[in-house]
Amino acid sequence: MARTLHAAGFDIVVHYHQSSSDARALAAELNTERQHSAFIARQDLSRRDAGDRLLNKVLDKRARLDLLVNNASIFERDDGLERWERMQAVNARTPYVLSRAATPALRATRGAIVNITDIHGERPRRNYTAYCASKAALLALTRSLALELAPEVRVNAVSPGAILWADSESPAVQADTLRAVPMGRRGDPLDIAEAVRYLATARYVTGQVVNV
Repeated sequence: MARTLHAAGFDIVVHYHQSSSDARALAAELNTERQHSAFIARQDLSRRDAGDRLLNKVLDKRARLDLLVNNASIFERDDGLERWERMQAVNARTPYVLSRAATPALRATRGAIVNITDIHGERPRRNYTAYCASKAALLALTRSLALELAPEVRVNAVSPGAILWADSESPAVQADTLRAVPMGRRGDPLDIAEAVRYLATARYVTGQVVNV
């Protein structure tokens, strides 16, 4: 997504929590292609003040904001209230707080928000109730904010299907999943990136969820 949006002309904020070396490498790669076009911002998104803190770091570097992509996510099996709360915080609460905090800057540019949800937000998966609930909340957030922030800010979502396998996915589960996919194969991260790029620049589309 970062590379695709950068190629489309966006400057990029690379958010990370613990993956410092990966974030720095990506920003360096983008800056090699276009000087001063990418920078990194570290933030633990499970904190209650994460959205405001992250936005302040962004606006300290750039006065302009055209696009917010809420992509960070935790995917784990159910395992008690602590895990539930962490997934709700990262997958749903912080995207809400960050979207609200970013609204004035996005209104100034007639910008957009793109949330990365999951097909399991609408088609639940056994033993992943907390995760599915967090993604369902993000879907509701997408549709609700699209109404509230229109017409200045467009809010849409991309809902990935079988794109990247979690480490916990067995070959049997992978095979069962692909048998249900009409395309008969796994997708590619570029497929998600292209959907995000479209929604980032589609001037008359809001409140929509694109299943990929």
